[in-house]
Amino acid sequence: MSLFKARDWWSTVLGEKEEFDQGCLCVADVDNSGSGQDKVIVGSYMGYLRIFNPHPVKPGDEVQPEDLLLEVQLQEPILQVEVGKFVSGTEGLHLAVLHCRKLCVYAVSGALGNVEHGNQYQIKLMYEHNLQRTACNMTYGPFGGVKGRDLICIQSMDGMLMLFEQESYAFGRFLPGFLLPGPLAYSSRTDSFITVSSCQQVESYKYQVLAFATDADERQETEQQKLSSGKRLAVDWVLNIGEQALDICVVSFNQGISSVFVLVQEGTINTLIGNHNKMLNVYQDVTLKWATQLPHIPVSVKVANFQDLKGVIITLTDDGHLQCSYLGTDPSLFQAPKVDAREINYEEMNAEMKELQKIIKEATKPQDILPESEKQRGVTVIAEVSPDLDAESQAIESEVKAEAVPSITVKITVQSRVAAQKPNLAVCVQAPLAVTCDQFVFDDLEPDSSETVVLSVFLKGNCTPSELEGNCMFSYTIPTELNPEGIPRVAQCNFSLPLRLVCFPTQPSKAANHKLTIDTNKPPVTFLNIFPDFVDPSEGDQANALGFQFLTGSKTTLLASKTSQRYRIQSDHLEDLWLITKELTRRLEEHFKKQNCKDFACTYSGSIPLQEYFELIDRHFELRLNAEKFQELLSERAVQFRAIERRLLTRFKDKTPAPLQHLDTLLEGTFREVIALADAAEENQANMFQAFTKLKSATHLVIMLISLWQKLSTDQVAILEATFLPLTEDTQELGWEETVDAAVSYLLRTCLSKSSKEQALTLSSQLCMPKDTSRLKKNITLFCDRLAKGGRLSFSTDLTTQQAAVMPGGCATIPESDLEERTVIPGSTAVFSSHGQITKQKSKHGLSEDAAEEVKSHGT
Repeated sequence: MSLFKARDWWSTVLGEKEEFDQGCLCVADVDNSGSGQDKVIVGSYMGYLRIFNPHPVKPGDEVQPEDLLLEVQLQEPILQVEVGKFVSGTEGLHLAVLHCRKLCVYAVSGALGNVEHGNQYQIKLMYEHNLQRTACNMTYGPFGGVKGRDLICIQSMDGMLMLFEQESYAFGRFLPGFLLPGPLAYSSRTDSFITVSSCQQVESYKYQVLAFATDADERQETEQQKLSSGKRLAVDWVLNIGEQALDICVVSFNQGISSVFVLVQEGTINTLIGNHNKMLNVYQDVTLKWATQLPHIPVSVKVANFQDLKGVIITLTDDGHLQCSYLGTDPSLFQAPKVDAREINYEEMNAEMKELQKIIKEATKPQDILPESEKQRGVTVIAEVSPDLDAESQAIESEVKAEAVPSITVKITVQSRVAAQKPNLAVCVQAPLAVTCDQFVFDDLEPDSSETVVLSVFLKGNCTPSELEGNCMFSYTIPTELNPEGIPRVAQCNFSLPLRLVCFPTQPSKAANHKLTIDTNKPPVTFLNIFPDFVDPSEGDQANALGFQFLTGSKTTLLASKTSQRYRIQSDHLEDLWLITKELTRRLEEHFKKQNCKDFACTYSGSIPLQEYFELIDRHFELRLNAEKFQELLSERAVQFRAIERRLLTRFKDKTPAPLQHLDTLLEGTFREVIALADAAEENQANMFQAFTKLKSATHLVIMLISLWQKLSTDQVAILEATFLPLTEDTQELGWEETVDAAVSYLLRTCLSKSSKEQALTLSSQLCMPKDTSRLKKNITLFCDRLAKGGRLSFSTDLTTQQAAVMPGGCATIPESDLEERTVIPGSTAVFSSHGQITKQKSKHGLSEDAAEEVKSHGT
């Protein structure tokens, strides 16, 4: 048996599924037996009152029935029990029981039994007080220095101290600055009450100050009221402890000043403190003298005297485990046998030492690293998207105003080759897409087992998504010898959703506000081969124009040139070009990959639509500014609303109320303004979400056009995406504009810098919402200009090499030999040739005259 465990002297379990707290335990000679032997009084939230007289039992024996002196069920939950001199005319001890709305004082008495069942105990109600306020806790003592009797002080949930002089109610006082009730104790030496406020301060109030302060029933709730001298409830002293207290206990000794805590000896203060680690710490003054292990977490600790054993520790848990224990050691009768002397075998010792060192080395390895065999086994997550839309749509609570909102089924299979504990599957799609169920919890998986779930994806928000992708995240733990609770592991997979989920075929449009042309190095492919799900088979190979109508109502048209290797995408909205352009390039790559064509490539030679892109940025930023204004107005109206409420409450509580002076009308008007502002803020939030979704779609499109324009590598495209798409969600605290501005500024200062002066510039370390978007738009334009002049996206620090030559995979400079080849400076109306000469733009969309003529013949 461990030396540091509390020795079980007596224990029992109280009731079934009952709850207890720190005020539910009390130790005293409640029956006034005069023997000096304490009784254990326990009350529960179920209303049961029990009184025990513990006797020592042998290990393994059950508690004797006669140890329970009394068990009675009261009508209400018991918050606290205390024993004191609560009845006038006698100095005998009585039991005070605190309920939520009642204080009852009982007399406990016992009668000698005439049969073998032993003595009989009963309680008698001496008096009770019905409380006008909900009680929290209570304390007692000789308030005001009275002799031979104890008075009771009850703290209510709203901060009122109610004082009772035994059978009669004395007065009530409100604590100043009250928010939540804290522990309450009485110090007889200073005749004051000690509590801990919500400000985490220990506060002391003199009884005399409470007695002469303004009565609680006559108090006026006015912040600026000036109370007359001698009427204001003032605190005696305050100590900031910086933490919320759980309990307070005041003890006094003749040898020293009053001190906090319990279990005292001469000249020193011993303290018992229980914690949530099932430990009971014994402190002498401020020095830890002993630590003992308890079998449970105590909510209340007391010290009692039983028969010839003094200082028994009584502990009570929140679920009713009552235990009497003591500190010390039990005598051990075991003696180690004498070991026969033998010769030392050094070879065996060396082999054993090596084995132990190997075990120690394995044990000291980082526990988050599994053996190689475990890594190879693992868990696999597979997501299968149905090739067809659901016959019956599973869309629920969709905001889309279309006639029908389709859905598609996704089947997710988890294959486990190890024992996986606490498995959990999370499925995520980017809003405005949604899933019918996004969380799945499984039972523990056995090795070589699998689980399958089915869900549906649909368009919930009334805007076109920027991505048609989803993610499955499977989390689990794998137990090991060193960590039985398991090492956390994650397996994930991505899945792509079809374009038919958010749009359907329609008649192509000839006119559009926004157009772009994608060049390829292979002959044009008929739409029947690359878009079979959108082309009517009856049209055959003759279809060179496709119309896509999104569920939100906007249209996009795709045209294929009959004579050149070009494709045009056009729409009335810039953001609607993204999904069609992405789908076109993806399907073309898959088509030529099936034909074993390895040199297929797409390029873009037009202008980057920065002006249209900047309009989307300004729209999103305008809504962010509106959100700030709404927040400020809501804050002002809320302050006004609370001020009117306080004035009305003051007038309603006044015994001689004054006229309202139209305060009720002002309150109603302010309330309507708050509701209107809240509705407007909510609508602005929805508009801002849609604007951010459109901005993400346009940003994806700009990144693709820049990568096709400058033939960027995969790593460089990743840098672009990290720069322009740093956030999945937009908030007022950290928005898209300031984040992208900081990222672009960093690239301009490092890999795209022109001189050492730019490299020496320091960026602000704090991101905050800008006043406007002029700086951001200027930096984006400069960013595209640097790329057009041969800049290379890289995080390398070798700037000399970057400026001298372009490394393989970087942005190739403009060929000097080809004078006809021109590069459009994004966002401008001029074209820079390879020698830096300015010429007029050939067409509205930055195409040469030949290319413009070829595109004109597509849809006409």
